[in-house]
Amino acid sequence: MRYISLLLLFTAISFSGFSQTSDAILGKWINSSGEAHIDISKKGDKFFGKIVWLKAPKDEKGQAKLDVKNPEANLKTRPILGLEMLKDFVYDDGKWVDGKIYDPKTGKTYSCNMNIKANGDLNVRGYIGISLIGRSDTWKRAK
Repeated sequence: MRYISLLLLFTAISFSGFSQTSDAILGKWINSSGEAHIDISKKGDKFFGKIVWLKAPKDEKGQAKLDVKNPEANLKTRPILGLEMLKDFVYDDGKWVDGKIYDPKTGKTYSCNMNIKANGDLNVRGYIGISLIGRSDTWKRAK
């Protein structure tokens, strides 16, 4: 009987390790290239991500890097550092969905979904149209 109780306890613990709350995504993440740290926060019931650190925050002239690739002329002078690149994600059954991701390297915005893998990494999938046609990136939690 004691063996069965221990087995049930370990089973319950192992399953609870996979469950997560909507707030599990909050905090700082490092993109796969290590070039940026993104701080994910919550406003109301939606999630947003802002670039809070850049490996190379200045351009070749020593000036702060600006959003020069942005298609909107009035946004080309905004700094990359502090830029909100993740917008309007909602939590749905273990995933953060229906959001947008902006890529300052190309000036393009994509639909995006995110989920936390079993190993704790963040899978970020940007796409156009349907999520089958897109690109995934894996972010690690900043320590």
